[in-house]
Amino acid sequence: MTAHRPTRLPATDPQTLRAFVAVAREGNVSRAAQRLHLSQPAVSLQLKTLAEATGLQLFTRTPQGMALTRDGAALLPLADRALAALSDFGQAAAALHQTVRGTLRIGTILDPEFTRLGAFLKQLVETTPQVHTELGQGMSGDVLARIARGELDVGFFLDLPQDPLGPPYRLRALTRFTYRVLAPAGWGPQVKGKDWKALAALPWLATPPASAHHRLQRRVFGPGSLTGIEPRRVALVDQEASMLDLVKSGVGLSLVRDAIAMREAQAHGLVVADQVALECDLGLVCLAERAGEPVIAAALGALDAVWG
Repeated sequence: MTAHRPTRLPATDPQTLRAFVAVAREGNVSRAAQRLHLSQPAVSLQLKTLAEATGLQLFTRTPQGMALTRDGAALLPLADRALAALSDFGQAAAALHQTVRGTLRIGTILDPEFTRLGAFLKQLVETTPQVHTELGQGMSGDVLARIARGELDVGFFLDLPQDPLGPPYRLRALTRFTYRVLAPAGWGPQVKGKDWKALAALPWLATPPASAHHRLQRRVFGPGSLTGIEPRRVALVDQEASMLDLVKSGVGLSLVRDAIAMREAQAHGLVVADQVALECDLGLVCLAERAGEPVIAAALGALDAVWG
């Protein structure tokens, strides 16, 4: 027989619900108290509080311990669900503290296929959906300067193995590749079998100081370089597509990534110098002091998943 119905049901303490569920499962106040790491009187008090709050008789005493009444049995699955919901709430709140969120400003260079930009962004979105990205295209030197000024968080960068990037930057190397010297069609006699000194006598396409091409050319041309010779530079170009077009037009030589050089040689008869090459590293750079920031760390993790 149930007690009178309360005029107002107060909010039930989760600990009281846990006591109710524990006694219902154990059938005994003493064992329930041990399970909850509470004293037996404390558990009995919580059962009394719950009975008064609901206005229901939830248990009957038996020689074996405590048995649920029909009302108690009806409330037990609801108590289980309420406690599970509280647990889910706590876990969700804890997860939000660990959720990486914010905006990641990325400096991009070259073509997206080469840097695997699409796969990188896809991985980042899947692993950290609360991170939004902003992209800015430029040359390696421009990307580095913008990172230093705080305008970008990370950026792709072309690093020279013989002159690696140091403090205050941190570079995550991704892959090493080779630059070749690409010459117009018909220039085979001028470039085949020739070293850097011989090639310096030919017309060259120049690039702005911010480009990796400029830093690569400084290794072989000019004061303190491998040759010590300044080549005859006939045009200043800041786009890879423009470089290729000028080489095809017969204007001069240019440094080109090996895969592109081989492709252009096969497709358009351009000539690749066979005795010289320069190595370069593609990497992702950030300020060393910021490498541990959650958004940047997430970017580096996504990058590792893509590049292996």
